[in-house]
Amino acid sequence: MKLNKSLKRREPLTDTQLLLTITICIFFGMYFLAMAIWGGGFLRWQQVFDMLNNNAALIIVACGLTIVMIGGGIDISVGGVTALVVMSCIVHMNNGGSIFTAVLLALGIGVAFGLVQGYLISYLEIQPFIITLAGMFFARGMTTIVSLEPQKIAHEGFKQLMKTKIEIPLLGYTAKNGNLIPARMEIGVVVALLIVVIVFILLKKCRLGRQFYAMGGNSQSAMMLGVNVKRTRFYSYLISGTLSGIAGFVFMMHTGAGNATNAAGAEMNAIASSIIGGTLLTGGVGNVIGTLFGVLTLTTIKSIVTVSGLRDPWWQSITTGAMLCFFIVLQSVVLANRGKGGLKKMLPGWLKKPEETDAGKL
Repeated sequence: MKLNKSLKRREPLTDTQLLLTITICIFFGMYFLAMAIWGGGFLRWQQVFDMLNNNAALIIVACGLTIVMIGGGIDISVGGVTALVVMSCIVHMNNGGSIFTAVLLALGIGVAFGLVQGYLISYLEIQPFIITLAGMFFARGMTTIVSLEPQKIAHEGFKQLMKTKIEIPLLGYTAKNGNLIPARMEIGVVVALLIVVIVFILLKKCRLGRQFYAMGGNSQSAMMLGVNVKRTRFYSYLISGTLSGIAGFVFMMHTGAGNATNAAGAEMNAIASSIIGGTLLTGGVGNVIGTLFGVLTLTTIKSIVTVSGLRDPWWQSITTGAMLCFFIVLQSVVLANRGKGGLKKMLPGWLKKPEETDAGKL
């Protein structure tokens, strides 16, 4: 009995923590497998930074979608908003605008979409899919109205900002000529990682974050507990729209060009990354750190397909779809078994409650 009392009680993993653990393990498993089989760029830190450089805008968009999906909603307008921000900011700066006013313009477009869509969905109770679908078409149409022709940035100050890279010598590699080539990271990656941290704190430490989970888990129960569901849902779409505006500016910093097809499919990739990261479409479960690893997992899959010699674009779509289905099925199986108690038999002893182990029965 004394031994039993002295044992520290371990809290079981929540659904969010369990799915996050699975995502992280799968990502590292895939990446280490790629290192062992293909080597090459996978053996260098620059490969990881290139994944982040190329997907900084997607990470930001996926953070916003994670918040919306945790609350039980969906937002498929984010790709269109991103494209509209890119085109609008480039045209603005090419016509004499400053970087500061371009930032304000990007935020203004994102906030405007978040306000309108959030109000229609939350207070008029129109289906999120219909409203955000309309928002996607509207944003894409407005992109072509801003400029029918592809645009390249001509603002010299912004060009210098694009060329600015953060060098990390300790994670670099030595070239054949003996020169040390440091790992390079774009400023947009810093912005994306900062947003991941802010959203993580919001979801885990702030009252509003807990309200998102409560609303997504059961809106009626959340209402009985005193949560203003309409206002909370409105905030989720407002945040998503704002982050889409920021993502547009980061996207522009990476490409320096605007056209009507910018960020095409970004909304689907963001949804896929959130799901792979452990966010449930039904709401109430999710983690923004998992979303980050979801983006990295999705990018790793595409890199593996490319180095395997399957360079045709449809192979990436096929593998992305297959992995998405795999993760959805995996989530369903794991959570179903967890609810029935069947998963406890699969867990190692350190993940179980003390009374469920042999030591706990002493």
